[in-house]
Amino acid sequence: MIFSTAVYKKLENHYIEERKAELLRQANVTAGHIAIGKYLLDDTKRELFYYEIEQTSKEIEARVIVVDAQGFEAYDSNRTEKVYDNKKTHVSKEILQALQGKDTAEKQEDNTINAAASIVDQNEIIGAVMISAPIDDMVKETLNTLKKQLYLLTILISMVIGIISFFTSGAITNPLKKMLRVIQKITEGHLDQRIEIKGKDELAELGNAFNHMTKKLLKVDQSRQEFVSNVSHELKTPLSSIKVLSESLLLQENVPVEMYKEFFKDINSEVDRLTAIVNDLLFLVKLDQKEVPMMVQNVNLNSLLEKILKRLHPLASKKNIELIFESFRNVYAEVDEMKLILAISNLVENGIKYTPENGMVKVVLDADHQNAFIKVIDTGIGIPEEEQDKIFNRFYRVDKTRDRETGGTGLGLSITYRTVLLHHGSIKVNSKEGEGAEFIVRLPLRQNS
Repeated sequence: MIFSTAVYKKLENHYIEERKAELLRQANVTAGHIAIGKYLLDDTKRELFYYEIEQTSKEIEARVIVVDAQGFEAYDSNRTEKVYDNKKTHVSKEILQALQGKDTAEKQEDNTINAAASIVDQNEIIGAVMISAPIDDMVKETLNTLKKQLYLLTILISMVIGIISFFTSGAITNPLKKMLRVIQKITEGHLDQRIEIKGKDELAELGNAFNHMTKKLLKVDQSRQEFVSNVSHELKTPLSSIKVLSESLLLQENVPVEMYKEFFKDINSEVDRLTAIVNDLLFLVKLDQKEVPMMVQNVNLNSLLEKILKRLHPLASKKNIELIFESFRNVYAEVDEMKLILAISNLVENGIKYTPENGMVKVVLDADHQNAFIKVIDTGIGIPEEEQDKIFNRFYRVDKTRDRETGGTGLGLSITYRTVLLHHGSIKVNSKEGEGAEFIVRLPLRQNS
C-alpha cells in the first residue's frame, strides 16, 4: 500500500508539473501578443485587446487575467460586465512575482493551476498575464484509474507474497519440526535416531552436525556400557578366584598347612590385583575430572627416565630384554614428576611385557625450543593398525587371551593418555603387527598457568 501511494504521488506530481509548464508557455505567448500589439499602451486598441483575450480564454478553456504595471486589472475573462471604469487590483502571489520579472506557475488548494508571465516592452515590465485553469480532467481521470489499478496490484502482490510466505515457512518449519521430534526421542534415550538430510542448505548442514553429535553420543554411551562391563569383568575375576580358593579350604577337613599357605598366597595375590584395579580406577576418575592437583616443577627429564629404567631393570632381566636409554641433550621441562613417572613407566612396562625374550626396549629423549619428545620403542608383538585408535581405552587389550598371562589392570595406557593430556601434550603410536611398537610423547617445556 505504501508503495502504491508513493508511485501514485510521483505520477501525480509528474502530470501537474507538465500542466504547469503548458500553462506557463501559454501565458508567455499571450504576454508576447499583448506587448507586440501595444494593447496596454494604446487605448484605441482596447476592443481588439478584449477580443484577443476572449478568444485565448475560450481556446485554452481557462481564465485569463491581465494587469498593468501597478497591478490594476486590465482585463479578466471571467467578468460578465465589461465596465472598467472602477478598476480593481489583483495581488495574488503569482501576479506579484510576474510583475517583479519572475514567471511562476503554482498549484492551488482548489486543484487549479495559476501561471503568470511578465509583459515586457523595451526591457520594461508594463504588466502581467495570469492564466488560471483546473487540472486537466483527462489527467485526473487517468490518475484515478491508475490509483485503482495500483491498489489492486498491491492487493494481488500481497496475496502472492502471503502464499509464497506460507509455503516457504512450511519448507523451513517442517524440517525443524522433524528435527524436534528426533531430539525428543533422543532425550528419551533412543540414541540411534538420525535426521533425514535433503539438499545442501543451512538446514542440511544443521542436520549433518546434529547426526554427527548423536553419533558421538552413541559412541560415548557404548563406551560407557563397555567400560561398566569391563569393570565388572575385571573385578569379578579375582573375586571368583578368592571365592573358589576360600570355599576349597572351608569344604575340606584336615587340610595340610602347606595347602593353607599356598591358597592364602593366591588369595593375597588376587586381593592385591583388586586393590590395584580400584586404585587405578580412582586415579583415572580424578584425572578425568581434573581433581588431581598438578605439582608442576622444573624437572630434569634425563634423570627422571634413568630412574624409571633402573627401577624396571629387574623386570626386563627376567626375559633377558635389553633396556637402552638414548639422549641427545639435557632436557628440563615443567612437569608433575610423580604423574609423569607413572605415565612413562606404564609405556616401558608394556614394552617389556609384550616383547619376547632376548628383545629390546629403547627410550629416546630429545627436545626443540618448545617441546620435549620421549619415544618408547620395543621389538615386541606390535599392534594391528585397526586397533591403534582403541589402545588408550580403559581395559582395552589387543589380545584378549593374554590378560591373565601379562597381568596388569588394563588401565595403564589410559592413565598415560590422561596424564599427557593433563600436561597439555600429546601421544601417538606407530606400529605394525609383529614388528614392535613406537610410542611418541610430546610435552611442552613450559606449562601455561
